[in-house]
Amino acid sequence: MDGGLAMRAITVRQPHAWAIIHGGKDVENRSRNIAGSYRGPVAIHAGVHQFERDNMSSRALKAAHGSEIPSALMFGAIIGVVDLVDVHNANECFERDMRRLVALYGQDLTAYYAHPDNGAGGLIGRVRYCSPWAQHDERYHLVLRNPRPLAVPIPAKGRLGLWTLTDALAEQVSR
Repeated sequence: MDGGLAMRAITVRQPHAWAIIHGGKDVENRSRNIAGSYRGPVAIHAGVHQFERDNMSSRALKAAHGSEIPSALMFGAIIGVVDLVDVHNANECFERDMRRLVALYGQDLTAYYAHPDNGAGGLIGRVRYCSPWAQHDERYHLVLRNPRPLAVPIPAKGRLGLWTLTDALAEQVSR
């Protein structure tokens, strides 16, 4: 591991863990900022419990990649590694995009009115969150990049929050 820092992990219920590693899910939503100032590699641990196959997961996966969630999923194992590159709350996400749109259209009313707003009305109708996976209700968005599936999942017990892998697990993941 680089710099002597212990590898971190996050437990995610299926099918969201699969979607992070294989399906283009680039945001993990949490009710609080579990990462603090940490940025770097994070092992994705598929928890032992499963979310019901909710409509948001299916719609976002189809929109991002045109694929379906597989029927056979791994539980209770580390299935891959991603890079945690940012954490922000939903309000910050909304405000960032709003500022971007104001910068684009603020001085060019012709372009502003010519751009379709998907029926939502005005500039607000064009604001987009950082990902189709991002929830809008007072959540924190853990922004994930560069998913790397493990060739063989590693059975492990999960934990709450952003947790540190044991040295033995970290070595297995690094191989």
